[in-house]
Amino acid sequence: MKEQPNHQNKENILGLKIDVDTYIGMKRGVPRLLSILSRFDMKGTFYLSIGPDASGRAILQLIKNPGFLKKMLRTNASRLYGMKTALYGTLIPSPMIALSFPDLVQQIISEGHEVEFHAWDHRRWQDELHSHSYEWIEDWFKKGTDGYRKLVKRKPQSFGAPGWLIDDRTLEIIERFNFAYLSCTRAGEPFIHEKINLIEIPSDLPCFEETGVNQGVSTIVQILKGGGIHVLPVHAKAEGGIWGEYFIDLLERVHKMDYRVLPLSRIRELLQSESLPTRKYRMKLIHGRAVPCAV
Repeated sequence: MKEQPNHQNKENILGLKIDVDTYIGMKRGVPRLLSILSRFDMKGTFYLSIGPDASGRAILQLIKNPGFLKKMLRTNASRLYGMKTALYGTLIPSPMIALSFPDLVQQIISEGHEVEFHAWDHRRWQDELHSHSYEWIEDWFKKGTDGYRKLVKRKPQSFGAPGWLIDDRTLEIIERFNFAYLSCTRAGEPFIHEKINLIEIPSDLPCFEETGVNQGVSTIVQILKGGGIHVLPVHAKAEGGIWGEYFIDLLERVHKMDYRVLPLSRIRELLQSESLPTRKYRMKLIHGRAVPCAV
């Protein structure tokens, strides 16, 4: 087990970073997650994909990346995504994700959770970012944040990059959107992004699709026993879908531990009193993933 960060704040804190990547994850996964979190009286931060669900374009990754095929087989992707989702953006037109469910976005907020900006087009960012121009990235952010404002009636306070994928161009553009903090990496502890002076609250815990659900709960609980501040990446299509019972099992165990579950903005408030290191991200292929993430 890796050594845990030694934060000045000794309280044990868990953040739930809930990524909504797909139309079905928004339509079915989010309501179930809201029900689960209500049961435990826990609040999370929902990072919403605002625009089109182009999940069907992932078929291109099956051809280009053998690691992606292994991930799809390991996670039982046919059940996880469903046949219709696997065709969005190819044989079936892409439906809008959060923009299709304005009432559900308001329900998330009314139940005391946070809503932040995850993506405009999640699939194209995750698969094609490095091949697109600076202007494409600017337009992607503008479309996404405009859609967010339409839904939430304010600008987003945070950005969580799809697939934890960023580059130097991304950070330069991010700086102009005046986010209060980022959650774009899989680093082991919070830090300040070099050059743009923004707090990064990383997803340091593994997610179920990386560990496998059979050992995922015990793996995460074992890390939590070390104490400190942690963030768990949750996916609406997964923990709000076929892996819901495993997520409930995990939260039951967390509930019995000495942890406070807080939205990420509250964690940011606590971190502002700490002396965080300033670091530059780097890309690394971490266990259970098919492509490198920022760490």
